[in-house]
Amino acid sequence: MDEIIELENQRIAAMIAGDEATLDAVLADDLIYTHSTARVETKAEFIGNVTSGRTRYVSFERDDVNIRDYGDTAVVTGHAKLHVMANDRDLKFQVRFLDVYCRLNGSWQMVAWQSTKIPD
Repeated sequence: MDEIIELENQRIAAMIAGDEATLDAVLADDLIYTHSTARVETKAEFIGNVTSGRTRYVSFERDDVNIRDYGDTAVVTGHAKLHVMANDRDLKFQVRFLDVYCRLNGSWQMVAWQSTKIPD
């Protein structure tokens, strides 16, 4: 699933750079993005917060990544260390995550993200 790994790398680089065009291409229109705080965003809300600087991803380091291929669906799980500036707060934390990619109209897009904060 090299294609999914590449999309994950592009998505994370775009989140750090505030790259609206790449996020728009990688994220499905009906995306459900559930943050580690349980806050849920649509694609438009997520991209708007990232590109406005309201939520700024400083770093996003993943490990223990596992991708399961189910044909037109891929489930990605792993661990991540994040550094985020959100609402003028400097946040550093770790999460376990699950995200789902589906092949839509011939290309892969992320349709869901769910993360759980690991207690300090």
